[in-house]
Amino acid sequence: MSHLARLKELGYSLPPVAKPLASYVPAARVGNQVWTSGQLPLVDGALPITGKVGGAVTSEQAADAARTAVLNALAAVDAEVGLDNVTRVLKVVGFVASDPNFVEQPAVINGASDFIGELFGEAGNHARSAVGVAVLPKDAPVEIELIVEVSA
Repeated sequence: MSHLARLKELGYSLPPVAKPLASYVPAARVGNQVWTSGQLPLVDGALPITGKVGGAVTSEQAADAARTAVLNALAAVDAEVGLDNVTRVLKVVGFVASDPNFVEQPAVINGASDFIGELFGEAGNHARSAVGVAVLPKDAPVEIELIVEVSA
C-alpha cells in the first residue's frame, strides 16, 4: 500500500505546505535524503493552541500538536519528492516549549513518533531527539523536524 493510501486509511490527508515564517525553504533534498525545516502545528496557517507544555498546554494536547506538526513536515517532504518515494524515516527531532518544571518531552514527541510508526510501519523506525526549550516561534507548544530516506 502506498504511503498516501495508508494516510487516507488512517483518516488523514496532507495539508498544504506551511509557508515559511522567515528566510528558508520547507525541505531540502541532499542525495537520497530529505531534511525538513522545523514545522509548527499550524492548521490553515494558524496555531490552534499556544503556550508552554506543563503550563497552559497539557501533555496530551502537545502530543496532538506534535502529530499535526509531523503532518506538516510530511507535506513538505511530499512537495519535495513525493511521499510515496520515502523508503525510511531516519530521524525525528522534536522541540517542546516547556514550563520550567516539565520533564516529559519524550512523551509529547511520541505524538509524532507513534504517528510515523502507524503510517510507515517498520520503515518508520527512527532515531529521535526530544528537547525542552524556553520558547518556540509564535508561542507554539511544539516544533518537529524530519530526515527521511528516499528512493532514487
